[in-house]
Amino acid sequence: MPLISVVICTYNRYEVLKKAVNSLTRQTLDDDKFEILIIDNTPNAETGEGALAKREFEPIKNLTYVFEKTPGLSNARNVGYKLAKSQHISYLDDDAIASPVWVEEVFNAFKSFDNVGVVGGRIAPIWEIPRPSWLGDALVGNVSVVDWGGELRIAGDHEWFAGANISFSKKVLEEAGGFSTNLGRKGGGQVLLSNEESEIINFVKQSEYIEVYNPKASVDHLVEKKRLTRDWFRRRSAWQAASDFMMNAVDAEKNLPDQLTNIKDYLCSLPPRYRNIQGLYYMTDDAGQFQWQLSAIYANTILTLAGFDGLEGIEDGTQ
Repeated sequence: MPLISVVICTYNRYEVLKKAVNSLTRQTLDDDKFEILIIDNTPNAETGEGALAKREFEPIKNLTYVFEKTPGLSNARNVGYKLAKSQHISYLDDDAIASPVWVEEVFNAFKSFDNVGVVGGRIAPIWEIPRPSWLGDALVGNVSVVDWGGELRIAGDHEWFAGANISFSKKVLEEAGGFSTNLGRKGGGQVLLSNEESEIINFVKQSEYIEVYNPKASVDHLVEKKRLTRDWFRRRSAWQAASDFMMNAVDAEKNLPDQLTNIKDYLCSLPPRYRNIQGLYYMTDDAGQFQWQLSAIYANTILTLAGFDGLEGIEDGTQ
């Protein structure tokens, strides 16, 4: 029985996948003590590059390669944990490179406390191109950069984890009903739905399980050039609003007038010609202003999804 089951879900990214798998063959934990499950969600993978990848990985004795035709990251993650032989499931992105002690340190985190539901670790960026000036520290979490510092500990209330390096107790995944297939990425990245991990973590927070952070359980994670554009971040903000609304519409609809005020204040901060819908796409290199723009896009998406009619009261003077 392996101590840890490492699950990598992949979609037509075989070159980066090789690096992720290679990093798992250099772990300090003996390979007979953990297993690797590759869940390949690429269409027609069995007859294409997926078949070549499976053949290439065959010499790795603790690796199992699975073709999964049903699309969606959440479904692939569910397939992974259901096939896992261990009671501890570690998810590693296919474009991440695990540190040599990663598997061992994840296991240490589970064993250092009672009733651990989720373990998160440090995620350091591999910038494919230089980090843009408009990408401030407050936004790097959108590309899964995580570094809370310190030592192995129960995570603080403000400390969140990212899916590129996250591990769950199998019991938690089973009790929570797995990852919601209504959420999570699908296909090649055009649909940027998220929050599938957040639902499970919320389940942990509301139960007797605890969250643990171990900075030594670290990985390096590729931040691709295609994500380092303002357009991608704007899309990411709109899809985050949609994800939040789908996960809990009641919470998302709280304080809608404040969301409207945020949009108005942001637009009023711009030059007069951009104090309209164009302002949501205003080009700026200022990190703070770009962050404000993204919050306005988020707010606008929430208002639209909620069918907000507060303007009627404002226009007729009743508000």
